[in-house]
Amino acid sequence: MGKFIYLDNAATTATRPEVVDAMLPYFSEKFGNPSSIYQFAAENKEVVDDARKVIADTLGAKPEEIYFTAGGSESDNWALISTAQAYKNKGNHIITSKIEHHAILHTCEYLETQGYDVTYLDVDEYGFVRPEELEAAIRPETILISIMYANNEIGTIEPIKEIGTIAREHKIVFHTDAVQAYCQIPINVDECNIDMLSASGHKLNGPKGIGFLYVRKGIKLKPFIHGGAQERGKRAGTENVPGIVGLAKAIEIEAATLEERTQKEIALRDHLIDRVLSEIEYVRLNGDRHKRLPNNANFCFRFIEGEALLLMLDMNGICGSSGSACTSGSLDPSHVLLSIGLPHEIAHGSLRITLNETNTIEEMDYVVDTLKTVVQQIRNMSPLYDDFMKSQAK
Repeated sequence: MGKFIYLDNAATTATRPEVVDAMLPYFSEKFGNPSSIYQFAAENKEVVDDARKVIADTLGAKPEEIYFTAGGSESDNWALISTAQAYKNKGNHIITSKIEHHAILHTCEYLETQGYDVTYLDVDEYGFVRPEELEAAIRPETILISIMYANNEIGTIEPIKEIGTIAREHKIVFHTDAVQAYCQIPINVDECNIDMLSASGHKLNGPKGIGFLYVRKGIKLKPFIHGGAQERGKRAGTENVPGIVGLAKAIEIEAATLEERTQKEIALRDHLIDRVLSEIEYVRLNGDRHKRLPNNANFCFRFIEGEALLLMLDMNGICGSSGSACTSGSLDPSHVLLSIGLPHEIAHGSLRITLNETNTIEEMDYVVDTLKTVVQQIRNMSPLYDDFMKSQAK
């Protein structure tokens, strides 16, 4: 195999070897069902409870406020649908933003078919929700606000503390999709007045198929999966003990290394951004320059089709994306890029690079050097670019 540089960590991450090692015994040696009463199984119940504490400690939460799920999409669905049902006697209005992950947007669309009214807030050119516009959208019948902690495509970190303060003042449940932000930036649910929070294991060097939903004590939470009494009667189904163990181990490592790890990512990210913006013409950085996730860089190259760019990068051993992994099969431009005001023809030329601490400066330089070459090759085949250059020469 030739050169291989993985820069799509927002789509998924490699499971750490230490995480795999921690999980292995729970597939064969310690396979007991935590719901059984004999000692062999009871030991696994303790392991699951310990994992809750590990997670809760990273959020400033209580262990009993952590509910295990199959991942971020389930957590998002559960948070929105359960809250809508639990508070329907109070009202039917939900506020979210136009740049949420589709796990939120499609759930909101479903809720609209069930008689709920949803306000989709605009964002500014950097992807920020404006707190004053959010507050202006609140009605007497508003029961839920759901705003992502940081955008999965452009990396913009939202003003969550201000939004949480507004929600608390108006006594409205506040949920945040923190799938991309959790273990990338410090999060404290009390400081930000967060009532519900979604996270996923495979975004933070943990296993796929496991995540959690934080639910503040006192928030009404209806069961999402019916059956047994697992997860305190709120989510039926035998606990995924190997996944829970792996999730907790990954979080333990990520939390312990957060400052050092993210400082390295920021240095790599900024080196990459600086070189791209200074050495390639007709390119823009999407999202805020500084209030962005440590590992995220998102660009739009004019006169470029993102799919062609990704294919040529792949031929050079570089894995990137043009947006959310959940919509990679779509030919439509990113809803996030359209929401920040980009026209279709520019939004089509997007590239999302999401790195991690194992990447190097040498890799970033190789990526930029490769980008300079392939961008020019694609533009040389573009009639639009040819017409533009002729118009510039007049």
